Amino acid sequence: MTDQASTEPTVLLVDDNAQNLKVLYETLKDRGYRLLIANDGEKALSLAQRHHPEVILLDIMMPDLDGYQVCERLKADPATADSAVVFLSALDDVDAKLRGFSLGGADYISKPFQAQEVIARVGTHARVIRLERALQQRNRELESDQTRILNAISEGIYGLDAEGNIAFANPAAGLISRCSVEELVGRNFFEFHFRQPRPCSGELWQESGDAGEEPDPGLLPVQATCSQGIAEHQRNVTLYRADGSAFPAEYRATPKKEGGQLTGAVVVFRDITTELESEQALEDARNLVQEQRDQLAHASRMATMGEMAAGFAHEVNQPLTAITNYARVALRMLRTDDPDPELLSQTLEKIEAQSHRASEVVRRIRGFVRKPAIGKEVLSVGGLLEETRQFAEVDARNNDGGVEIRVADDVPDVVADPVQVQQVALNLIRNALESTRSAESREPVRVAARMLDEHTVRIDVRDHGEGLPEDAEQKLFLPFFTTKKEGMGIGLTLCRSLIQAQGGEIGFERPDGAGAVFYFTLPVAPQGRDN
Repeated sequence: MTDQASTEPTVLLVDDNAQNLKVLYETLKDRGYRLLIANDGEKALSLAQRHHPEVILLDIMMPDLDGYQVCERLKADPATADSAVVFLSALDDVDAKLRGFSLGGADYISKPFQAQEVIARVGTHARVIRLERALQQRNRELESDQTRILNAISEGIYGLDAEGNIAFANPAAGLISRCSVEELVGRNFFEFHFRQPRPCSGELWQESGDAGEEPDPGLLPVQATCSQGIAEHQRNVTLYRADGSAFPAEYRATPKKEGGQLTGAVVVFRDITTELESEQALEDARNLVQEQRDQLAHASRMATMGEMAAGFAHEVNQPLTAITNYARVALRMLRTDDPDPELLSQTLEKIEAQSHRASEVVRRIRGFVRKPAIGKEVLSVGGLLEETRQFAEVDARNNDGGVEIRVADDVPDVVADPVQVQQVALNLIRNALESTRSAESREPVRVAARMLDEHTVRIDVRDHGEGLPEDAEQKLFLPFFTTKKEGMGIGLTLCRSLIQAQGGEIGFERPDGAGAVFYFTLPVAPQGRDN
C-alpha cells in the first residue's frame, strides 16, 4: 500500500556506501521531507514503486544494477516515471552527464557534494514534481468532470474533422442515432446522417476569411462549418439514424480552429419530434380556443340584439311608418287632375330620406351581429365610439339616460378588431346605463378616450350608479358571476377575453363620488400604416 496521502515530499536516497547515505540523511533531515533509504538498485526500485517519491538521489556506481539501469527502469514504469532522478557520482565528465540526461535524469550532483547544493536542488525538484503532480491530478479531474458532463447531456455532440468524419461522439449521440459510440466514431457525418456522398472538403479556412458569411444554400447542413468556418444553427432538419429511420432535428455547428486554421466542427444536435408534436398540439389548441371565443362573442352579440330587439323594431318601424304615410300622400297627389310637381318631389325626397334612415339602422345591426373578419384594422377611436353610441340610443331611451362621448385631441388611431371592440364598448355602456338608472340618477354615461402613454389609448366608461361591491376585485371578471337578477355572468368575462385578444387590458376603478369607471386599453397604430 502506498503513502500517497502524505503531506510531506518523499525523497529516496540510493547509494551502496553507508557513509554517503548517512551524510545525505543528516543533510536533509528536519527539512520537511519524508526520507527513504536504499543501498542497492533492486531495493530502490521496490521502494519507488510503493511510495512514489518526488525526488530520487541516485548513485551511479553501484554493483548489480548501476544508477543508469535503475533510472531506465524507473522511467519505463508509469508508476515511477514522473519522479525527479538526480544522479550522484564522482564522475564529472560530460559524457556521464549526457548519458544520465538521455535516460531521463533531471539533474546531476558531483561527489563530494556540498550540503547547501543538495538542499537547494532537492527543494527545487520536489516543488516542481509536486506542482506537476497537482496539475496532472487537476487535469484528470477536469477530464473526469468533462466526461461526466458529456455523458449527462441529453443533446448529441459530435467532434468532426475538416472532412466531416466523426472523431468524437457522446453517449446521447449514440442513443439518438440508435447505435453505439464506437460505431459512430470514424464514420462520415454526411454519409451517415444525410445518406449523401461524402462532400469534397474545401480549402482550409484562414483567420483572414470571412466567418460571418451565410452558408451556401446548396451545401449540406454543417458542411459550411467544416469547410468554411461558418457557424450554423438550423431547426427541423431531417437526419437519418443507423436503422434508416428519419427524424427532425435542431443543430448548432461551431468551427474548431488551431493556429488560425479550420480543423473541423463541433456539432450539438437533438431530436425534436416530440417538441414539434407538442407545438402542433398547442397551435391546434390555440386555434380551437380562438374559434370558441369567436363563437361565444358572436352568440353574445346575438343575445344582445335579442335584448335590444324591441328598441330596434321601434327604430325601424318609425321610418317605415313615415314611408308608408308619404307614399299614400304621393298616391293621392298623383290621382288628382293637376298634381303639384314640386310638392310631389318633396314628398318623394322624404320617402328616400326615411328609407335611408331605416337602411342605416339595419346596416348597423347587420354589422354588429356578423362574425368578425380575420385580422385587425386601423380604427378611428372617435368614429368607433360614435357608432357605438348610436347603437346604445335605444338603451339610453329605455333607461331615461344619455351617452356623452369625449375624445381627446391627441388620441391617434388604434389597431384592433372593430366588431369585437365595439361589442366591448357597447356592453360597458349598456351596463353603465342600467346602473345609472338603478340609482335613479339623471346624469349621462360619459365615455372618454385619452392617451395613456405613447403606445396605448385608454377608453373610460363612467356611470353614476350605486358603485361596486367590496369584493369586486376578486369576482367581477370571473365567469358566471353577475350582480344582475337575470344576468348570465359572461359579459365582463367575454369583454376581458376580447380586449386581451387585441393586446389590451380591461379593469375598473372607484371614482370620487357615486358610480364606477370601467376602462379598457388598445394599442396605438404604428405611424405610416394605412387606414
